[in-house]
Amino acid sequence: GFHLSGTVTEPATATEPEMTYKVAISFDRCKITSVTCGCGNKDIFYCAHVVALSLYRIRKPDQVKLRLPISETLFQMNRDQLQKFVQYLITAHHTEVLPTAQKLADEILSSNSEINQVHGAPDPTAGASIDDENCWHLDEEQVREQVKLFLSQGGYYGSGKQLNSMFAKVREMLRMRDSNGARMLTLITEQFMADPRLSLWRQQGTGITEKCRQLWDELGALWVCVVLNPHCKLEEKSCWLRQLRKWGEMDVCPLEDGNYGNELPNITNALTQSSGHSQDSLARPRRTVFTRAIEGCDLHWQDSHLQRIISSDFYVSPSYQREGESLLFNSQGQPLWLEHVPTACARVDALRSHGYPREALRLTVAIINTLRLQQQRQLEIYKHQKKELLQRGATTITNLEGWVGHPLNPIGCLFLTLTEACRLEEENCLEISDAGDSKPPVYQHVPVATSSQDSSESYLSLALEVALMGMGQQRVMPEGLYAQDKVCRNEEQIIARLQDLELDPVLVQTLRKQCILLLEGGPFSGLGEVIHRESVPMHTFAKYLFSALLPHDADLAYKLALRAMRLPVLETTAPSSDVTHPHHLVSVVPSRYPRWFTLGHLESQQCELASTMLTAAKGDMLRLRTVLEAIQKNIHSSSLIFKLAQDAFKIATPADSNSDTTLLNVALELGLQVMRMTLSTLNWRRREMVRWLVTCATEVGVRALVSILQSWYSLFTPTEATSIVAATVMSHNTILRLSLDYPQREELASCARTLALQCAMKDPQNCALSALTLCEKDHIAFETAYQIVIDAASTGMTYTQLFTIARYMEHRGYPLRAFKLASLAMTHLNLAYNQDTHPAINDVLWACALSHSLGKNELAAIIPLVVKSVHCATVLSDILRRCTMTAPGLAGIPGRRNSGKLMSTDKAPLRQLLDATISAYINTTHSRLTHISPRHYGEFIEFLSKARETFLLAQDGHIQFAQFIDNLKQIYKGKKKLMLLVRERFG
Repeated sequence: GFHLSGTVTEPATATEPEMTYKVAISFDRCKITSVTCGCGNKDIFYCAHVVALSLYRIRKPDQVKLRLPISETLFQMNRDQLQKFVQYLITAHHTEVLPTAQKLADEILSSNSEINQVHGAPDPTAGASIDDENCWHLDEEQVREQVKLFLSQGGYYGSGKQLNSMFAKVREMLRMRDSNGARMLTLITEQFMADPRLSLWRQQGTGITEKCRQLWDELGALWVCVVLNPHCKLEEKSCWLRQLRKWGEMDVCPLEDGNYGNELPNITNALTQSSGHSQDSLARPRRTVFTRAIEGCDLHWQDSHLQRIISSDFYVSPSYQREGESLLFNSQGQPLWLEHVPTACARVDALRSHGYPREALRLTVAIINTLRLQQQRQLEIYKHQKKELLQRGATTITNLEGWVGHPLNPIGCLFLTLTEACRLEEENCLEISDAGDSKPPVYQHVPVATSSQDSSESYLSLALEVALMGMGQQRVMPEGLYAQDKVCRNEEQIIARLQDLELDPVLVQTLRKQCILLLEGGPFSGLGEVIHRESVPMHTFAKYLFSALLPHDADLAYKLALRAMRLPVLETTAPSSDVTHPHHLVSVVPSRYPRWFTLGHLESQQCELASTMLTAAKGDMLRLRTVLEAIQKNIHSSSLIFKLAQDAFKIATPADSNSDTTLLNVALELGLQVMRMTLSTLNWRRREMVRWLVTCATEVGVRALVSILQSWYSLFTPTEATSIVAATVMSHNTILRLSLDYPQREELASCARTLALQCAMKDPQNCALSALTLCEKDHIAFETAYQIVIDAASTGMTYTQLFTIARYMEHRGYPLRAFKLASLAMTHLNLAYNQDTHPAINDVLWACALSHSLGKNELAAIIPLVVKSVHCATVLSDILRRCTMTAPGLAGIPGRRNSGKLMSTDKAPLRQLLDATISAYINTTHSRLTHISPRHYGEFIEFLSKARETFLLAQDGHIQFAQFIDNLKQIYKGKKKLMLLVRERFG
């Protein structure tokens, strides 16, 4: 049968009644070629009713009546039967069929109609002819609609996931060798190219968003897979090539390295110093996401050596040929495949994707044998150059094209091909459970199928070996944010897969062997002794290796991780470019650094590696020393060293057990390094760092505290040393925490006092008060600190600082010293007539009150200073009023006699103050009247009333005031309304 029809009933549910649908399916050579269903469901997958009918036919073939094609049945009818048949058919469906029947009847009766030019008639039930195309039914319109919808959601609402599952569907089709795979990919690509955001991103010169970028990468990789189909027809390939070229030439087509910006010549390349390179970037052809697939169209599978590799596990060279050098086999006679590695891996991916897993495995083994041979040869070359390279301490040799982060993901592809052959499939386990948490895969060793006797090799150990080889390859950091980001991402993906492997003795042996090779591998290994300045760092990889090796070979683990700690791009300056090198050597353009966009991430990975080693080395002083030295040599960021210090401190002081002194000392040493690094640079976390260091030193013990107090000048600013460090060390909490005996307490206190005095000398403005406070308990130190303040007072200190210290002195019971400092403060102060809310007013009033309380002499000494510094009438009158209210000298200084009499404003020293106050009122009045507005008249009259009170304190005060008012009336007679108010109040 070629045509299946039936009715499918969907049972009633709580909300929906029972429904019946008519379904028709055409099939041809075991493929469903078209479907129709009454449910009208639109999707790229078949509806449930089509599936139900198909399954019914598969499971119960004898229940489905098999009929001849309808044309055969009609052939057996005579004229009357045919007439009857047609009329009944029209009657059964007259509403739908009648217009068509009428049209067909007209055409058959017209002798020259098109229908009469052809013999016979079509029969939908008869199936296609043998030459016709036969492919699975694909609802193309639906594919377009869905991709368009997902793209319009811009990676939100899980649309990225949906598009990835469509890509997975394409891979599944390719694996089933369903010709619709390429067709569906074409439809998806057309929608991707029509995405309106592409032209927007291009105009703005911004890169494509991260999520979208990854989808484009997968699209490009899938096309490489499609064009490398080992059994595709030539005309198919040329058709794909035309399409790919057409898309690649469109100006919105995304570029392989992820940004539009690169089409412009690099600005720095226009400079004369790198004239040798400017051509290079301008002439570089534009590589789009489809370029690799276009290049893939030139590859074929006809090579006889390649055919033999993929078609047999036992293809070896004849034994008599094994002596000399061969490009086809290694010395054991195993075949090699000497193609460019990413290209060879793309072939493996194509074989795997098109449903040829055995062939993919065979080619993988040949590629690995080739890589091993190359590794051996590179090792030999390095042994000859070793001395020279080590003297230079750098190398220009490196791989220009890294395999990790490569658009074709060669290492990931080989790893997957090998591990898929070793997977233990659990019974009825689906890939991913509903919750989306996939169980880690379980692997077993499957011996490599070869004729060689080496039975220890399994596909699983090869998978580990090739991942380590690829990750350890020394390679130059690619250009551009996207390519650099991809290197990090790809590395993390491969490591995540490696962590799924249970390391049994066989794998541990592979791991050790490969690690030793990487350490000895010279400039071809990223872990070799000498590397290129712009080499991709190995920190993330080394962290995995360290943790994996540690239980089995600690020495090797440390050797490797310590070697990987370096980050040469931050340590050396770029060498001047040398264009004479052969092409596999990189000459570095000085202008390229620091175009490492992922540097922040790389430095944090370096820090993670160091932290992992510190944790592991806890308790082992020797190992900790070496790790500490590596940190101090290689890590250049103070905030990262601070993070390491904090990590070490946390691990060294667990809540539930005793502290580990070895690690605590490392934390302290790192903390001290941070202090030195950030002492002269501004760092917003500095206060936090200083506090932390004191906490850490306290935890280490009293010797550490003494040490930081004694060497404060190389670690802290004077302010930090006095206000944070010494203050914390001398606090009650610290003494309790350390449970110190008396001599130890004394030693700490003595160090703190010495520090305080040194800081006060260096920065009296900010440290004097802290120094006095810290020296309170030691008479000699306190006197010294006081002398430092007095010496600095005339030049280096502000009145605010001096008043603060003066008040502190009074509080401590040194009123005469307080008076001296207050007098010095007064000489720095200047209060203008209108500054009646100045913050220093309280200090001035306090200083005068202090002098008054000490006695007549002190008051007499301070009043001239007040008169000189304060020109604000209200403040002066306030001081005057306070001085006349009580008798001076009430502080009761021992050895002084007080008369107990109030002071007169007629005699010195108050006479001078009264005169100054009156003249301040007169000056202020004139100043205020020059620009007074009517709304301030009332306030001004009140001000004059206050002035009168002060005038009246003088003997002839009322006469002076009357003259003053007359004077005002004369000068300001133009201000009629104001003068009216003055007359009303003062006559």
